[in-house]
Amino acid sequence: MRLSDCSNSREVGMPAPGRRLGKISGAFAIGALLAAGLSGCGSMKPIKYYQLTHPPTSTLGNSPSPVDATLLVRSFQTSHLYREDRDALARGLRSSGHFKSVTTLRSDSSAEFSLIGHLYAFREVGTGGVVARLNFDVELMDLKLGKAIWRHTYNHDEPSSGKTVAGVAAAMDKNVQLSVQEVHDGVLQALANYSRK
Repeated sequence: MRLSDCSNSREVGMPAPGRRLGKISGAFAIGALLAAGLSGCGSMKPIKYYQLTHPPTSTLGNSPSPVDATLLVRSFQTSHLYREDRDALARGLRSSGHFKSVTTLRSDSSAEFSLIGHLYAFREVGTGGVVARLNFDVELMDLKLGKAIWRHTYNHDEPSSGKTVAGVAAAMDKNVQLSVQEVHDGVLQALANYSRK
């Protein structure tokens, strides 16, 4: 190949030197704009996490005397939109000290009774004011006999202190605490009156 054959780079398929630099500059400019756009202006707001709590033991301590029962708290049936959260109920029942044992393990063969349920609603509702809605059914089963010995429906709207995320989270937490108290008292009463005859 002679040098004169390469003088016109367009015929050989190579970009002209000025055009190549233009494409690199354009790509760099687009990349810089994307980086600036994705990074946003100013600093990021901190992420806040909210966690459900269970009632303190002193709150549940006003109930009747303990019963000699081992409870298995199973996951509630629910829509895929809700995360599994049997832990608040199990922790609340366990911390009360009114049961021989409270577990969430399915393989616990020592459990005599099982709590199962169906969660229908656990959400913020904004009709005339913001409330935290909690609605579920719960059932206490005698595992040995395979029968239900207590059923309960919990349905409560807890008013929020405001329309802020923190206000709604506090209302949801209070609603969970009230439900744990109600389930605790009902289960304790049912077991105190129950006989396997």
